Amino acid sequence: MNKSPECGGRGFAAALSLLALGAALCARAAPSAIAQTPFGDGLADYSKTEDTSSVARLQQRLDQGEARLGFNPFYGYLLDVLNELKVSPCSQLLVFSRSSAQREAISTTTTRAVYFNEQTYITWIPGSPTLEISAVDPKLGAVFYTLEQKETRQPRFTRSDRCLECHTAAVTSGVPGFLVRSLVTDEHGVPDLNRGLSLVTHATPLAERWGGWYVCGAPGSLLHRGNLVGATTGERSEPDSEWAGGLTGLGRFFDLCRYPEPTSDIVALLVLEHQVHLQNLLTRLRYEATRELARGDDLSRLKPLTEAVVRYLLFAEEAPLSTPVKGVSDFTRWFESQGPADQQGRSLRQFDLRARLFKYPCSYLIYSEAFDKLPREVKLQIYRRLWLRLTGDDGDPAFRHIPAETKQAIVDILIETKPDVPVYWKL
Repeated sequence: MNKSPECGGRGFAAALSLLALGAALCARAAPSAIAQTPFGDGLADYSKTEDTSSVARLQQRLDQGEARLGFNPFYGYLLDVLNELKVSPCSQLLVFSRSSAQREAISTTTTRAVYFNEQTYITWIPGSPTLEISAVDPKLGAVFYTLEQKETRQPRFTRSDRCLECHTAAVTSGVPGFLVRSLVTDEHGVPDLNRGLSLVTHATPLAERWGGWYVCGAPGSLLHRGNLVGATTGERSEPDSEWAGGLTGLGRFFDLCRYPEPTSDIVALLVLEHQVHLQNLLTRLRYEATRELARGDDLSRLKPLTEAVVRYLLFAEEAPLSTPVKGVSDFTRWFESQGPADQQGRSLRQFDLRARLFKYPCSYLIYSEAFDKLPREVKLQIYRRLWLRLTGDDGDPAFRHIPAETKQAIVDILIETKPDVPVYWKL
């Protein structure tokens, strides 16, 4: 796989033109509660280590003639990349804030489209010469790639480390990771840094989310910052007759015919905001644990970080839904169909969407490769803490949101669907 210092397919001059805004966006996002690890010490190893992510595996299949990417005159390689990486077009989210490396191509009428599953993120802008892709590597964390939107017999994903300028910081738990932001923009989508910005996780109040994003499916009574184009619109404190928050379609803003889907689904946004931060925490835990084990140390120093992972797995501090929400695309059905399910048909991917995101609040990322490939000693600690949280009353108010019968259901689901749970779970 090719490697390049560029991000977004742009040269050095373009990178310089973005430096001031990019640095400000990185610096002014809310810091992580977890202290930043000295990742700089490992940057050389990161750059030299071959990745094994979903994108790297696809490139290997392309090189061996086991897969092929067809080129569409309008979408380029987008549709075939989505298909090969098992990312559904219905996961589409639309971002109009000009806060990425391709900011010059983004506007409130030509938005950046984001598509994702639990392993891979793909971004596409109509007319852009480059696809941007990022993926979770179980050893490295986030890895970033570009794909030129130019028809060729042998398309190649180019790995880029330039993106680490923003994607290895306190906002990503100090390791190569991902971030979702909410910010106020002007009428052209340029972030207004004087108005601040928010790093979004599942704990962020809904009223502070989705600035710079288009959102479909939010009830009209739900206050949020989505669909608000222009700095003055960000001053709204309650819905009114002009409120754009409760939309089922986005045709009033721009021509949707240019996009594979006509939506930017609220349920997909809620899922994205949950999974990004947990992926970063898992990456951080792996980096820290690998370092401790290499030194011959025990893992007692990792107790606060392990506890943070467990709390996030169980949706502690999740911001409640003040009103039920409903998606407007096929995303809800597609996401729930991914399984796995127990013999009763119960799955950690089943949505609630009335008071909280999921019916059984234990993250589906417990099935992810990033979790499965944590050091065994770390996983045993996580399973022990999960077991105590789900079967006992430790008095922590953060877990009172889970009724006893729901906790038992989570235990039963994991026993049936997670082969590596310890034996004592099954006694």
